[in-house]
Amino acid sequence: MSLPASDQELLLLHNPRCSKSRQVKALLEERGLTFAERRYLDDPLDAYELRDLATRLGRPIAKWTRRMEKAFAEAQLGPESGDEAWAAAMAAEPVLMERPILIAGQRARVGRPPEAVLELL
Repeated sequence: MSLPASDQELLLLHNPRCSKSRQVKALLEERGLTFAERRYLDDPLDAYELRDLATRLGRPIAKWTRRMEKAFAEAQLGPESGDEAWAAAMAAEPVLMERPILIAGQRARVGRPPEAVLELL
C-alpha cells in the first residue's frame, strides 16, 4: 500500500495494540471519515517511504523514532548517524516508528496526543 497522493486520501499507520493508535482510529471513525489503515508492523514502510514520510511530517526520522525499544539500542544510532542509517534501521525494525501517524496527501502528523491528527482534517 503506497502513501496517499491526494489531500482527500487518509492513511492511518496503525498498531492495534497501541492505545494511542486505537484512540486516533476512534477519532476518525467518530467523525465518519473514510481512511485506509496500514498496520506498519505487518506491512513495514521501506526506506524510500520513510524518507518521504519525514518530508510530510516536516521532521527528520530521528525525531519520530522510539528510542526506548530494544531495537534502537541494537541499531546503534546516534547524533552522527545520517538519514540513510535512520531510514534503514526503521525499515528493518518497524517497531522503531512512533505511532500512530495519520497521512493526508503531502501532510502527516504523529498522533501524540491523539487530537494532534485533527490538524490535518
